[in-house]
Amino acid sequence: MKKIVFSQHALSRLENRGTSKEEVEKAIRSGEVVPAKKGRVTFRKNFPFGLRWKGKYYQMKQVMPIAVEEKERIVVVTVYVYYFGGRK
Repeated sequence: MKKIVFSQHALSRLENRGTSKEEVEKAIRSGEVVPAKKGRVTFRKNFPFGLRWKGKYYQMKQVMPIAVEEKERIVVVTVYVYYFGGRK
């Protein structure tokens, strides 16, 4: 199993976007893999949420790290988080 390493940019995005290193690692280890531009790889995984984020309730969140896969490690370059399934 390859080691997962976080760039400084990715680390700075975690809290700002509402996720954790643990969720990013789960997305990489067990999420959907999608090829991305510039030789990068996108991973996607949905997590039950059931909380408020920035004033709105959401049932689910999708954690989507973008990474470069190297021979012996995976380098996370940024992380996106999408929230959905909210109530009115």
